[in-house]
Amino acid sequence: MSFPALKIGDLIARTPIVQGGMGVGISLSRLASAVAEEGGIGVIAGAMVGMREPDVASNPIEANVRALRREIEKARAATSGIIGVNIMVALTTFAEMVKASIESHADVIFSGAGLPMDLPRIFQETCEQKKEEFRTKLVPIVSSGRAATLIAKKWMSRTGLLPDAFVLEGPKAGGHLGFAEEHIFDEAFALEKLVSGVTDAARALEDKAGRAIPVITGGGVFSGADIARMLALGASGVQMATRFVATDECDADIRFKQAYVNAREEDVTIIHSPVGMPGRALDNDFIRAAREGRKKPFKCVFHCIKTCDPSTTPYCISSALINAMKGNLDKGFVFCGSNVGRVKSIVSVHELVESLRREYDEYMEGLKKQPAMA
Repeated sequence: MSFPALKIGDLIARTPIVQGGMGVGISLSRLASAVAEEGGIGVIAGAMVGMREPDVASNPIEANVRALRREIEKARAATSGIIGVNIMVALTTFAEMVKASIESHADVIFSGAGLPMDLPRIFQETCEQKKEEFRTKLVPIVSSGRAATLIAKKWMSRTGLLPDAFVLEGPKAGGHLGFAEEHIFDEAFALEKLVSGVTDAARALEDKAGRAIPVITGGGVFSGADIARMLALGASGVQMATRFVATDECDADIRFKQAYVNAREEDVTIIHSPVGMPGRALDNDFIRAAREGRKKPFKCVFHCIKTCDPSTTPYCISSALINAMKGNLDKGFVFCGSNVGRVKSIVSVHELVESLRREYDEYMEGLKKQPAMA
């Protein structure tokens, strides 16, 4: 008994785990390549990937594109496994980052924080401009079967392309959430309740596509038993992010990782992000000050998010997340998933994946021992 493979077209991940893309320096080439080495899909996050570039404020597009290309190249040098990139639709650099990822031969582009309607068009234009048949898989991140169907319909009518897979991200995920705040804790919107809507939508598209369109589920997936339950519901793989923060290879500062280890369930809160979406994070003085209306004056230098209005937002989210990634938690905050309170130690990616594999096997063996229903 062992993990089944996750297949996205001709890509085969022997471990059916996609490491969630965690922006602003949390998941870069070091973490992504370590996950890919374990047979999963390692993901470099595009959001503010160029934060360490000297010209990121004066030349944000070129700085971020340059940094993204370099991170993909570094990941490629470290592993022969599958490397993906997560690019938020809300990024002002979205088109440039997608093009750079394709030209750098990223295996997969995952895209959410909005509906990635332009993703296949940019892919086709890149192929035409470079006169090359790129093989990058295009995977939208959705919160419902309706969104999956809408994206597929638009893609098909505009370009003749269909998604290579879908990621269904439920309301227990960390960071920005694709749900109205009143739905985050509504059991009707629990991940388990949403899976069938997306798998049904994917199955309905497979005849047109002439191939399987797998569904990957994320948001609150913590253990090997959780993986088994998701696969039993029809998913082909899972997306996990929170677990990979507390690893040696995670690209964040040790103080950021330790915040996960120290976190309690009651420390988790929902914020109103300047991006215009609710988000899940660890509560702290920075968040409480923003909630109380204590605005932190700033000049927008990054121009990173289309939906952020610097004249009304109480703080710069990029600056806050950069500070947190560097371990300066008093000047920012830590995004996290709902299960962060269950993280107890920092381990290697290898140790984490092996523990998930053991838990999966134990769960499946337990099912075998259960008496058959009469």
